[in-house]
Amino acid sequence: MEQIIKFTLNGSPVEESAPPHWTLLRLLREKLGLTGTKEGCGIGECGSCTVLLDGMPVHSCLLLVPKVEGREVQTIEGLGNRESLHPLQQSFIDHGAVQCGFCTPGILMSSKALLEDNPDPSSEEIKEAISGHLCRCTGYHQIIEAIEAVKKRTSEDRGASRETGLKAPGYKHQSTKKGCLKRSGA
Repeated sequence: MEQIIKFTLNGSPVEESAPPHWTLLRLLREKLGLTGTKEGCGIGECGSCTVLLDGMPVHSCLLLVPKVEGREVQTIEGLGNRESLHPLQQSFIDHGAVQCGFCTPGILMSSKALLEDNPDPSSEEIKEAISGHLCRCTGYHQIIEAIEAVKKRTSEDRGASRETGLKAPGYKHQSTKKGCLKRSGA
């Protein structure tokens, strides 16, 4: 039996029906046609399915659809577009931080959450923020450089324009056992 779920997806209200045992990943890919979020392991180990739920990175392969009722979900499709890439997307391109690209959407979403919470993270904080992601192509060096480049650019722009989309809520990123990130106090 399907149930109606109402939530905000990439800034737009959505009302969709799905069986309550479906994951958010399945709803996004199969019903809503948003295939940018990838399914890698299906058990929350690889990070490929990472989306933002109320600004917090979560594994959409583990999140059951009823849990998104009334909440805000952002996927990679909501990060930027062909006409205007998000600064992180452009930096990943500029630094060669994408190779096969399978893990990239999830890493970008976790990186966005980190920079919104902390526009000036240390290298260790960046490594911790992406620790829940497996990338077998890049070795992480270019990924870290790309995030640091956006951090530097944002730092230089601070006080001028806030149009980078990198300032936001107030999430304290804490690593959990499997590298997932959670909101402090949650």
